[in-house]
Amino acid sequence: MLFPVVLVVLQLVATKVNSQGTVFDIRKYGAAAGGDVSEALMKAWKDAIASPTPCQILIPKGDWTLSQAHMAGPNKSPINLVVEGNLKAYPDPAKLPVKTYEWVTINYVNFLTISGGGVFDGQGKQAWAANDCNKNKNCAKLPINLSLNFINNSVIQDVTTKDSKNFHVNCISSGNVTFKNFKVSAPEESINTDGIHIARSDKITVIDTVIETGDDCISMGDELTNVLIKNVKCGPGHGISIGSLGKNPQEKDIKGITVQNCTFTNTQNGIRIKTWPSAPAVLTISDLHFLDLTMVNTSSPIIFDQQYCPWNLCSLDKPSNIQISDVEIANIKGTSATSEVLTFSCSSSKPCQGVKVGAVDLTYVGSEPEPTTTRCENFKPVLSGTQKPALCDAAAKPKPKAQPK
Repeated sequence: MLFPVVLVVLQLVATKVNSQGTVFDIRKYGAAAGGDVSEALMKAWKDAIASPTPCQILIPKGDWTLSQAHMAGPNKSPINLVVEGNLKAYPDPAKLPVKTYEWVTINYVNFLTISGGGVFDGQGKQAWAANDCNKNKNCAKLPINLSLNFINNSVIQDVTTKDSKNFHVNCISSGNVTFKNFKVSAPEESINTDGIHIARSDKITVIDTVIETGDDCISMGDELTNVLIKNVKCGPGHGISIGSLGKNPQEKDIKGITVQNCTFTNTQNGIRIKTWPSAPAVLTISDLHFLDLTMVNTSSPIIFDQQYCPWNLCSLDKPSNIQISDVEIANIKGTSATSEVLTFSCSSSKPCQGVKVGAVDLTYVGSEPEPTTTRCENFKPVLSGTQKPALCDAAAKPKPKAQPK
């Protein structure tokens, strides 16, 4: 378990980046209520990254319109971006000045804090209505609320991302980053609005966080190590997902993922691993720990889907090349909205290996009088404790499940 190490590192980082130092208030750079504060924020950022001592950039309380901000380091000393007010994007995505598909971007920074209790409001309702990516491969790309790339030793805490037009947060190619007391807020009908997407990073922590959105609460891409997700409330949304993986031959291994003491309420999934069949990537997903999880009316509490093929946009001719191994599942409880409460559909060419399943207590609460079942394909777990329902019951013949997004 990496919990003690992560929490000690978090304390050290927070101590360093929370030093107040010089305050760069965007109002001193020309920001005014009712106007676009992008230019003022960029001027404040320029002075902040040049500061030889710890500093703050202050966005005070109130409503502030921000067309776009691309902020980059390197910085000379720790920076605290204090967002006390409500930053609002233009509702029309066509008004994004630079078509980079990111609204607020921070790149190449060390010892960054984002805090203050404010809101990054993407005002995404207009964009969701026009989103046709489920049927159009050439659909328009929409901006991410908060894109964090190549950042290290940083903390994002006590702020909200709301109604993003696309993913709420990207955290890519980064190290030792913690999201704490963070909130994602969007309605269930918001499309492609993953709460936090992480990939190609090491030591990413999400703790004491609430995520309400229309897609994955947390999604994980490739080349990811040492992730801790703890005390997260997910719902509505599609759950916490690893993948999808397999389509890019350059994808790299995932290792060391812990999801503990999380609650999934009215979500499409709880924990999901999804890999593409007939895809070129060869990699492993290993050292996984799914512990002490509560499901409340969750449609698929745990699902390993190595035949992931949304909207039938792929071939099922060949099995997935991705190996899932060394998995611990224990103390999973609550209610399922579907009768098939556990699904382990592993690859026929690389069956799941070294999976240990402890106590499970899941009850089907749907309206149809169906027996509660599990599905096991190319999957032979080591069992301990009691599983309710019985896992991999040979007598059960569940129907194939429809492919979710």
